[in-house]
Amino acid sequence: MRAEQFSDVVTGHGEGPVWWPGAGLRVCDGFAGRIRSLDDDGRVTGDVRVGSFVGAFRPRTGGGLVAAAERSFVLVDADGSVEDLGEVWSSDRLRMNDGGCDPQGRFCCGSMTYAGDSPEGVLYRLSPGGRVDAVMGGLRTPNGMVYAADGRTAYVIDTPTHQVRGYDVDDDGEWRDHRVVADLGDAWPDGMTIDVEGNLWVALWGDGAVVCVDPGSGRELERVEVEGATQTSACTFGGPDLDRLYVTTSDQGGSGGPHAGAVFVATPGVRGVLPTPFAG
Repeated sequence: MRAEQFSDVVTGHGEGPVWWPGAGLRVCDGFAGRIRSLDDDGRVTGDVRVGSFVGAFRPRTGGGLVAAAERSFVLVDADGSVEDLGEVWSSDRLRMNDGGCDPQGRFCCGSMTYAGDSPEGVLYRLSPGGRVDAVMGGLRTPNGMVYAADGRTAYVIDTPTHQVRGYDVDDDGEWRDHRVVADLGDAWPDGMTIDVEGNLWVALWGDGAVVCVDPGSGRELERVEVEGATQTSACTFGGPDLDRLYVTTSDQGGSGGPHAGAVFVATPGVRGVLPTPFAG
């Protein structure tokens, strides 16, 4: 299957796409520190700036957004006003990367070093009251956090491992034992989403592709090729029927291909699920 180009080049480092009813598709333009809104024709209709960098965001139940800026969490109100909740750490060697909300409506995001793949990354969790907890350390490039429909399994990627891991989730929402649910060999898995059948759709950085894998068997079920943009960074389902797979791309380092920074779209014949919003 081949994805079609949905937008012009609209980001330098495209990441973290989210589709939400009434808001449509929004994507992170990472090193520009902005979240861009796109209409049904792929045209930019607005920007929200959250800082010098933005790695991920989610809608809030009361309107607006929660976002992960360079070293902090940020709340955006429905009127567009931005509140930075303060630095989670002080080192300028690290930044936030990818994230999402758990079934309790808490926003989780992992940190990573700007250069190299030193295991200094931490998965942080922001609760609606403003409390920030460290959930897990020893990460290098945390990416693609999604939950199974029953909330009992959290799937996450640490890109240099080339694996998707599944963590058991207890009644309090805490992560326990993990297992490898997919080994992608030499590929570099980046952002990830899940469909209604429980299969995982994983963007492969450097390969210009998204693969669908069965977390039960680890088997690849489908592959979506993205022509003209090798640094496929993340994906999400969207559209009124949640049957369109939107794929972000990046021109980080200037080597992403002639269409790097554009958003692509495919219709893979399966529906996705809406992300869980932040409960605050």
